[in-house]
Amino acid sequence: MDKLGVGVVGPGWAGGEHIKAYMNNPNAEVIGICGRDKDRTRTRMEEIGIKCDVYTDYEKMLKNDDIHVVSICTPNDLHVSQAIMTAEAGKHFLLEKPIALNIEELKKLKDVADKSDVKTVVGFVLRWNPLFETLKPLIDDDAIGNIFFGEVDYFHGIGPWYKQYEWNVKKSIGGSTLLSAGCHAVDGLRWFIGQEAVEVTAYSVHGNKNEFKEYEYDPTMVVIIKFDGGAIGKVASSIECIQPYVFNINLVGEKGTIKNNKLYSHKMPGQTDFATIPTILPDSGDVTHHPYQGEIDHLIDCILNDKESFVNIDNAIETHEICLAAEISAAEGKSVSLPLIC
Repeated sequence: MDKLGVGVVGPGWAGGEHIKAYMNNPNAEVIGICGRDKDRTRTRMEEIGIKCDVYTDYEKMLKNDDIHVVSICTPNDLHVSQAIMTAEAGKHFLLEKPIALNIEELKKLKDVADKSDVKTVVGFVLRWNPLFETLKPLIDDDAIGNIFFGEVDYFHGIGPWYKQYEWNVKKSIGGSTLLSAGCHAVDGLRWFIGQEAVEVTAYSVHGNKNEFKEYEYDPTMVVIIKFDGGAIGKVASSIECIQPYVFNINLVGEKGTIKNNKLYSHKMPGQTDFATIPTILPDSGDVTHHPYQGEIDHLIDCILNDKESFVNIDNAIETHEICLAAEISAAEGKSVSLPLIC
C-alpha cells in the first residue's frame, strides 16, 4: 500500500488536531471521519480543509477495509467500548486519555489489547513536548544521577468558560481531576523516574465551590507515590484554580537537579547556579498547540516498522492505575498498593 488509510472518530478540537497531523504525514491519508452530527462534521471538515467520507455510525466506519488506523477522540466515557471495537476490527489505534474511568473498564481494555495484534498509542502527547524530549535523554545520560524524589504538578482551571466544562464536571464522563487532566503529570512523573509505582496515598478537596460549583468530584488532589526502586514522588492536580496554566517539574537526583527547563548537574564542573535550557515548556492548548505531529508520526512509524510504542495500552495502564488508586485512597483514607489489575 502507498499510504495507511486513517479514520478519526470525534472531530472536536483534539480530533481536528489529529486530522491535521495525519494530513502532514506522507505515509497516511484520512479517508473517514465519524461524528454524531453529519452536518456539523462536514462543517468541521471544511474548517480543517479536508474532503473524505463522513460517518455517523462508528461500526460502519470500522467495516471500511481501506481504513487501517483510527484515532479515538470522543468523550471519555466512550473510550473503552470504542477501543475494544477497534481492536476487534483489527485496526491500529491512537486512544486519547483517559483510556478508562474505572478498574473494571481498564481490565476489559487490557484483556482485549493483550489478545490483539494491533499497534496502540495512548494520547499522553506531552511525551513529544520539546522539554520532555530534552529532559529524558539528559536523565538517561546520568545528568542528575539516580532520581530519588520527583514532583510533577498540573494546574489548569477548567471552568464554565470552557466548552468541555459541561461534561467534564460529571463523574461519569470527567472521572476525576487526574483522569480528566492531571494524568499528564502522573505520566510525566513515571516517564522521568523510570520505576514502577507500588503504593499510592492521596488527599482531595473541592475548594473553589463558587466558581466551579458543578463538579461532581473533588477537582483538586495531592498524590504521594512510592516506587519499586526506592524513589518517592508527588503529583498535585487542580482544575478549579484561578491562574495561568502551570505544569511544574522538579526532579531531585544523587548528582543534580532538574527544575522545569533548568539544570544543575555534576557534568558541568564549576556550576554556581542552574543552567537554563532554551526550549518549549508544556502549556495549555489555548496558548500553543500540543505536539500532536510527533505523536501521530510515532504511531505511523510503529505500524510501518512493526514496533511497539513506549506509550502503548500496557504502558498507559500503569499511569491509570495510579490515578484510580489515588481516587480510592482519597475516598477511603488509606494507602493503596499496586498493581490494581494483573
